[in-house]
Amino acid sequence: MGNSKSIAGGQTTIPAKETYVWYRKFMMEYPSGLQTLHEFKTLLGLQGLNQKANQHVDQVYNTFDMNKDGFIDFVEFIAAVNLVVRGKMDQKLKWYFKLYDADGNGSIDKKELLNIFMTVQNLNGQQTLSPEEFTNLVFHNIDINHDGKAATLLGLTFFS
Repeated sequence: MGNSKSIAGGQTTIPAKETYVWYRKFMMEYPSGLQTLHEFKTLLGLQGLNQKANQHVDQVYNTFDMNKDGFIDFVEFIAAVNLVVRGKMDQKLKWYFKLYDADGNGSIDKKELLNIFMTVQNLNGQQTLSPEEFTNLVFHNIDINHDGKAATLLGLTFFS
């Protein structure tokens, strides 16, 4: 495939020329080489959110800040772009699972699922069912063994 390379999991990396273009843009926008949370929100047009939606955006930012230094550097930025633009569905699902498994125990419980739906409703303003009603409906259908957890999705293993 031209000058792009396949990496673990079959994901295709961003070609070198394209990476250089991204690098130049990143460094022009963030001369320090670091993107702050405020700059991340500005880039995505996510200022003035309510508390719940703001917490979600913070959580997204923190999953991209892989070294947990409070900033997104270029390597973290390009990894995020690569996931969003070129990542395969199972890679994206694993990232979403990690994002929503707030306590990091490898499963999404009813409380975490409720938090997901409340956040989505806060971000898009949709209110057809209450988050509690929707959570109960989803859990009724996916919690097959009635343990209060949804540890896998579509047969995918999320942690190795």
